[in-house]
Parts: sequence; structure tokens; C-alpha cells
Amino acid sequence: MYSFKNILFDLGAVLINIDPKNAQKYFASLGIHDYEFHFNKLSEKNIFNDLETGKISPDQFLNSINIQLKGAASENDIKNAWNAILMDFRAESMKHVSLLSQRYNVYLLSNTNAIHLIEINQILFKQLGVALLDNYFKKAYYSQLIGMRKPEAEIYQYVLKDAGIIAQETFFIDDLSVNIETAQRLGFKTHLLLPDQRIEKLELLQL
Repeated sequence: MYSFKNILFDLGAVLINIDPKNAQKYFASLGIHDYEFHFNKLSEKNIFNDLETGKISPDQFLNSINIQLKGAASENDIKNAWNAILMDFRAESMKHVSLLSQRYNVYLLSNTNAIHLIEINQILFKQLGVALLDNYFKKAYYSQLIGMRKPEAEIYQYVLKDAGIIAQETFFIDDLSVNIETAQRLGFKTHLLLPDQRIEKLELLQL
């Protein structure tokens, strides 16, 4: 058993349920069935990473996909497909975050983008009546605002410096092993959250 002063949460598949296949299903409903081909072509151009690090605007992102699809989907349909990845918040987990914030310094570190963040806050308000995700945390760190993304070591170092905390006193929770591995190398205490796990059930986070 170890002690810590700070908790750093990932967002997707930790606090909010996500399903990347929903985008493929949405495009299929529009008659676009070669999703993987287009996704791979767009990945080669780094537009997903560029959106998540703020190197391109949402309009540039949507236009790039529109061009790749040769106008087969409107930009509004593309946005809806992109947002379909986002599902619902884990209500009990969010309640637990609020309780944890009374004892620890609680932070968020998410690879996300401007399009998703708007939708995330809309889902949060509709589901839980909370206007901004940031309200749950001492500070929320978003990749598109920092210009870096996990698993780059630099984004973790940025959070440590900006928050004025140290890795050895910080418990980091993420659902991707590659992100956990970087955090471990930097000295964070970590937990890889498995698909069937919820943060409120973790022994280390029991109040």
C-alpha cells in the first residue's frame, strides 16, 4: 500500500464510456462502407494527431475528411460521426471523483480535441447537470490546448510543472498501457484501468 497526494485521471474509458466503432457505424448508415480505408489514409496524413494537438482547427479537420470522402458526407454528418464515439459518463465514477477531490488534489489529463470537448460538456450537462467537466478537477489538462499528447513524456512533465506537484506523490489512472508505461518511467504511481473496472471500486481509491 502506498500513499499519494494527487490523482491524475484519463478521461475516455475511465470517466466516460467510448466506442470508436460508433463512427464506423454512423458512416455506414450514410452509405460509406469503406471506413477503414479512409481512416488509414487520414491517419497517414496525421490529421487525428494534429487535431488533438491543436495544429489544425476543427474546420480544417472536417474539411480534410470531406475531401477524403469526396463529398459523400456533409461536414455536419462528419462531425456527428466523430462525436458518436462518445457515449455516456460513468455517473458513479464522477460522483467518486467529487468525493476524492475533498481529500486529494484531483487533475485530468486527456488526449482530446475541440470538437469532442464541446460534445463532452453537452453530454455531461444533459446527463449530470454539470456545465463543465473542468468543475470536477483542480485543473483539467487537454492535449489540444497544450500542444502535446500522451504518451509523450513532455505532456506529463508539463502537468507536473504547471500543477506544482511531483510524480512520486501522484497516482495516474489510464486505460492504455502505452500511457501508463511513460508515466511509470517518470516516477508516477499508476493503475491500468481494465474494461470491466471502475475507479470507485479500486481499493487504492477507497475513502
